[in-house]
Amino acid sequence: MNNKKVLQQQKLGFQWKAESPFLFAVHHNDAYPAGNESQGPNVSLAGRNLGEDFTGKDGFRMYHGQTVPGFPYHPHRGFETVTVVLEGFVDHFDSTGASGRYGNGDVQWLTTGKGCLHSEMFPLVHQDQDNPLELFQIWLNLASENKMADPEYKMLWAEDIPVIELTADNGKKTTIRLISGSLDGKESLEPNKASWAKDENHHVGIYLISMEPEASVTLPAVSATLNRNLYFYKGNELKIEDEVITGGNQAKLAGEQELTIVNGAKESHLLVLEGEPITEPIAQYGPFVMNTEEEIREALRDYQKTKFGGWPWSRPDQVNDRNSGRFARYSDGKIEKR
Repeated sequence: MNNKKVLQQQKLGFQWKAESPFLFAVHHNDAYPAGNESQGPNVSLAGRNLGEDFTGKDGFRMYHGQTVPGFPYHPHRGFETVTVVLEGFVDHFDSTGASGRYGNGDVQWLTTGKGCLHSEMFPLVHQDQDNPLELFQIWLNLASENKMADPEYKMLWAEDIPVIELTADNGKKTTIRLISGSLDGKESLEPNKASWAKDENHHVGIYLISMEPEASVTLPAVSATLNRNLYFYKGNELKIEDEVITGGNQAKLAGEQELTIVNGAKESHLLVLEGEPITEPIAQYGPFVMNTEEEIREALRDYQKTKFGGWPWSRPDQVNDRNSGRFARYSDGKIEKR
């Protein structure tokens, strides 16, 4: 029996590698300045390749936005996006007529299913101060039987997300925000109905972990088939038994063994993604993730023909009013405000 607990380590890039059922994750961390009247940066954008700006000039990126940073409307089919916002705001609009603004701890769970156009813009709502933005977007695959599900959009509001607070024997604390899955006797909020995470036997876990210096936390043994990855995105050093993991690294961890993570001398922040794999072939072409090349060709034909329902908004980079606050407007007309 192999008792090794840290199976592999690698450096984190801009786009983080993932294992099934996840496709990948991206960490956006931008030091946006004060906003202008259009909720874009109130500084010169000269010298940027607007529409394709990923350079990080002056500490921030415009991404595909030209006035407001972010991602104007684009299509998806066959998977889910889970967007976890630590700081700042995201404006959501989609082809079903849904819209919203979320941030500062909120999570959006979007099943794109058979096809959805959506935009994700980062409005700089404050004109008298900086607008830092930090978020993760995680792509979670759909099983073949659910790839053509109707699109579904759900908000997991910061105030409702379960938080686990643990204190080690030395008095040092670990805080876990439970986006998906179950830990320490607590269950996450319910994911969308077509999601691989909907079935508890798939053991889909998305955990945000913050550790005080010298704190420790234990992840339970789950199964030998579980894919479990730890993304150490902020901090200096962790230990799992005798294996040292340094900040800025990703570690693949054993799924069938209990793992105790011991933090070093500085505060640490981690993202853990785990789940049973979807053991089906993957065919991917940009924003379309299916099982066969023919299904990819079909997705392209459908998008060219239908635009997945079209775009009901006046701008491809639509944003909400500066003072709209956090809210979700669903395609059935239901509105949630926070």
